[in-house]
Amino acid sequence: METAYDNAPIGVFDSGYGGLTVLREIVRALPHESTVFVGDSARCPYGPRSLDEVDGFVQQICAALVEQGVKLIVIACNTATAAGLAHAQRTFAVPIVGVVEPGARAAVRMTRNRKVGVIATKATVGSNAYAEAIRHLDAGITVFSTATPRFVEIAEMGIRMAEGPIEDFISGASKVYIRPEFEEIARDYLEPLRRCDIDTLVLGCTHYPLLKALIGGVVGRNVTLVSSAEETARDVRELLERRGALAQSAHEPERTFLTTGSDVEEFCRFGARVLSMEMADVRSIAL
Repeated sequence: METAYDNAPIGVFDSGYGGLTVLREIVRALPHESTVFVGDSARCPYGPRSLDEVDGFVQQICAALVEQGVKLIVIACNTATAAGLAHAQRTFAVPIVGVVEPGARAAVRMTRNRKVGVIATKATVGSNAYAEAIRHLDAGITVFSTATPRFVEIAEMGIRMAEGPIEDFISGASKVYIRPEFEEIARDYLEPLRRCDIDTLVLGCTHYPLLKALIGGVVGRNVTLVSSAEETARDVRELLERRGALAQSAHEPERTFLTTGSDVEEFCRFGARVLSMEMADVRSIAL
């Protein structure tokens, strides 16, 4: 029996740049796969918007990716996953994977005292998606959720500030330049969670792994930080393996980047820093 292959690309999208942290893990786990990434920078951030509005965005972007011929779609945005994953799975023929369930699964596996914190945008926290997903896996876990909307702004501001030679050297480990006032904001957000005696903290927004050094410094070494990116990449690999849809090992992967924003150059600059790779094929897309 011949082994089946599918060299079609994997589609990945986010409200802006954060989902590139998920794409980075997919590329690491599946280096032969071609990818198409859509960053909806024109409508970023999704966090303050209503779930119904974001659901509409998810439908639009999934339709655009299906037109690009993708074999699977990853919603690399927690807010978009909470708002539109189920609707998208019912609408489109290709498999669609979100980031909430993989992150919840990782948190359940990591926690020892069964006290888990979740930080995310207002929309994700308001949807209760993480709390429900975690309790579905282990009803005995107590979940403490906090909206931390300014972390998206800090992550993107920190990338911009990391572009000078001195700042670039200082921020090399985390890709983001951390100013002292960022630490004050982080303490205000995270101190209440520390007092809840959590031992695991879910980074419930794909921007937040860019701030791991900042967040980890505030919550302390005893708290395990969980990003859904690695777990999501594992899910994608297993799903493609089960469907016999992995790319051939000899396949030369193509990386396509699409942005709804007007500043393609800035998207390239940001993305290259997050991915630690050159973004050669970057185009503007109108939805």
